[in-house]
Amino acid sequence: MAAAKKKTETKKKTAAPKAIIPAPQSPIAPVTEMPKAVVPVEKKPKAIQAAAQTGKNEKDKSFNPQVFEKKWQEKWEADKLYRAVIDHSKPKFYALTMLPYPSGDLHMGHWFPMTPSDARARFMRMKGYNVLFPMGFDAFGLPAENAAIKSGIHPMVRTRDNIVRMRAQLRSMGAMFDWDREAVSCEPEYYKWTEWFFIQLYKMGLAYRKMSPVDFCPNCNTTLAREQVWGDDRHCERCGTPVIKKDLDQWFFKTTQYADELLRFDELDWPERVKTLQTNWIDRSEGASVIFKTETGSHDVEIFTTRPDTLWGATFMVFSPEHPLVDEITTPENKAAVEEYKAQAARQSDIQRGAVDKEKTGVYTGGFAINPVNQARIPIWIADYVLMSYGTGAIMAVPAHDERDFAFAKKYDLPIVEVIRPEASPPSPLPMGEGRRGEGGELQEAYIGAGVMVNSGQFNDTKVNTEKGRKNPGISAVIDWLEQKGIGKESVNYRYRDWLISRQRYWGAPIPMIHCEVHGWNPVPEDQLPVLLPEDVEWKPTGESPLKLHPTWKNTTCPVCGEPATRETDTMDTFMCSSWYHLRYLSPHYDKGPFDPAEYDYWMPVDTYTGGIEHATMHLLYTRFFHKAMRDAGVVKGNEPMMQLRNQGMVLGEDGEKMSKSRGNVIAPDVLVKKYGADTVRAYMMFFARWEMGAPWDSQGIEGTARWMRRTWTLFTDQTPPGSVSDQTKRTLRRRVHQTLRKVTHDFENFEFNTIISSLMELMNEMYKARDAGAAGAPEWSEAQDYYLRMLAPVAPHIAEELWTNHLGKPYSIHQQQWPQFDETAAKEDVIELPVQINGKVRDRITVPAEAGEDEIKSAALASEIVQKYLEGREPKKVIVAKGRLVSLVV
Repeated sequence: MAAAKKKTETKKKTAAPKAIIPAPQSPIAPVTEMPKAVVPVEKKPKAIQAAAQTGKNEKDKSFNPQVFEKKWQEKWEADKLYRAVIDHSKPKFYALTMLPYPSGDLHMGHWFPMTPSDARARFMRMKGYNVLFPMGFDAFGLPAENAAIKSGIHPMVRTRDNIVRMRAQLRSMGAMFDWDREAVSCEPEYYKWTEWFFIQLYKMGLAYRKMSPVDFCPNCNTTLAREQVWGDDRHCERCGTPVIKKDLDQWFFKTTQYADELLRFDELDWPERVKTLQTNWIDRSEGASVIFKTETGSHDVEIFTTRPDTLWGATFMVFSPEHPLVDEITTPENKAAVEEYKAQAARQSDIQRGAVDKEKTGVYTGGFAINPVNQARIPIWIADYVLMSYGTGAIMAVPAHDERDFAFAKKYDLPIVEVIRPEASPPSPLPMGEGRRGEGGELQEAYIGAGVMVNSGQFNDTKVNTEKGRKNPGISAVIDWLEQKGIGKESVNYRYRDWLISRQRYWGAPIPMIHCEVHGWNPVPEDQLPVLLPEDVEWKPTGESPLKLHPTWKNTTCPVCGEPATRETDTMDTFMCSSWYHLRYLSPHYDKGPFDPAEYDYWMPVDTYTGGIEHATMHLLYTRFFHKAMRDAGVVKGNEPMMQLRNQGMVLGEDGEKMSKSRGNVIAPDVLVKKYGADTVRAYMMFFARWEMGAPWDSQGIEGTARWMRRTWTLFTDQTPPGSVSDQTKRTLRRRVHQTLRKVTHDFENFEFNTIISSLMELMNEMYKARDAGAAGAPEWSEAQDYYLRMLAPVAPHIAEELWTNHLGKPYSIHQQQWPQFDETAAKEDVIELPVQINGKVRDRITVPAEAGEDEIKSAALASEIVQKYLEGREPKKVIVAKGRLVSLVV
């Protein structure tokens, strides 16, 4: 995704906790140290040890995955095996994994989400679904532009070269990507429709322009992206100059208009963590908007508060340093201090300014405001923790009942007036020992609990609870009074902000707007789309946008009057491109609209979407907003674009750190594919860690998976003659096959990829035992071979195809076969093992027939010599049988 296009700093970072990777049947438990090997061989379950062991007789020179993998990839491509077309006779399944940025090389961070997603898409296809699994490239972005500045190579040239390389690498995975549906966001046939979507949003009143601060390097004379601002001192990555904030006219989308709808997840099967992250990011607050006035009465100052019941305790106001009234209310004697503080604040990011643990600082302006509820004259300060981008850029400060305001008031010796008091508390002053009051009765900390209103005029003794909004009787009563007096109203506020989409860059989709001195801003006529990026551009070492400096590109005519006008030279945030790429996959070369309506009606919505949780509050929110806005425009249907979401974890380096070239801990998949073959790499990516958690890479662990692949090959290619086999061996084999099928089916459905691999390893070991017992040639053996390869096919598609077609002689292709149905009767155990507890402690285990009744189980437990030893001749008071689980004796 575009969000991952960050330049990695080389400075040392604090090491993240490392994790031991246990046997794949168990969840990964984070610990403080990681040994060299993922799991010592002697600690692995016996079945997995056996899968990892191989003798000389099992090494087969005919096993050459590099040969047969290439052969099958070429045949699948020639046969269009994975071409997804509309087929109303089958249920559809749109499987989508997040598209990569064409950085030039695939890395483990691509393989880890993609190969398990591919395996599940293949599973769904075998389950009878018509599966669409497309791939493309999120190709605009800053890295290519930075590279052009350094090397002079045009971003389009570099990007296309990278795509050619990465496309070949993606093909080497053997994934079932439908390459006929490839979409590349930097191609004109794609960004024409990105521009078209901007115009639709503009026509709906959802795109607007306003002044907004950007990071700016005064030496390079250019704006900087977040990843170009380095270090705690926030300096320019190119020249080291301290970065400042500068206001520019920029384009926004009104994402906040959909904030309430974005908080509804009732139609979505998404991880709770993602829903929580989005909820907290939007941060809906109920309260009141209240109008204060400056002391002169010349200006209204609107504030939002979630606690209007504390208005009588507001003893000062705090403005953002960027608030438009700061210069006007600042008195001459305070001007120098205010200007110095404003300059200091402009050097900090919003994240730095809003940090909870940051010491609160501020400067008094010399101005005053009038509290509308009691006409109190309160001083106005500026402080960097108040941001213009949140709310109105001004707050009322109630130090008695807000921890941040309390700390600020204590630091600058400002009044603290209590207006909420616990019901049991006596009037102030209170004696020592109250806990939150000093010797003279003054508050020692802010009180934010329930109680009654005090020092609040007519609202004294009104009860206040800890509920929010109208559920709090004090808040509800004060809101009614504010509205009656005309000095405030009930209001909802969001921490979520409108989407700033302007980028002062070249390598992005042009914003299709034209400015005329007479008619203002107007969209480019749709029949003139796309607005093409010019190719004859000059790259300056300062990083200034070539579009702005181009001698002719920005010159055009007004679409209203035809007179000379100027194009917008900003380009769009690359998240705009990735907000709709799933739609372009439907018909990437369609020229009558962004997608073919027939394709949309059949394939949408996306059934399963996979990718990193780091996109929870940006890409995933943006694409939901985009879909809802386009629904209201009549372009798309339904309320959500992606119905199910699953997130993978992260593959770390062997040192437990995030993989990066600067650390030298990057593992190149190409090298592993060349050495082991794609199937082995695919299988190990699914086996070595819980997919949703990730883990540090282990170079030794892949050897075990490679041996499993070779043993699978040997099992199917050895010419073992039929022998005499017992009925018990055949029953045991068939039971293990159907138990494995039941488990693997469940695990595919639930994205539990590591246990799919361990189950197949265990089944292979059972098949070796059965073969050695003479099972080859029996119907149960044939079924085991058939089902094993079908279960293996989504994980290791090449070897499964080779063995299925060329060694079993089955019809091509295994990837067009149906997923087998497990037989519940065949899967049942003949006997079961039950633990026996005596007074809550397990003392023995007994084996009984699977269908044994309660009396039979009790008798078996009491007949145990070990149980009799612990009973010491006593009769148990109770014998409790939890069938299928345990036997509990109470003595």
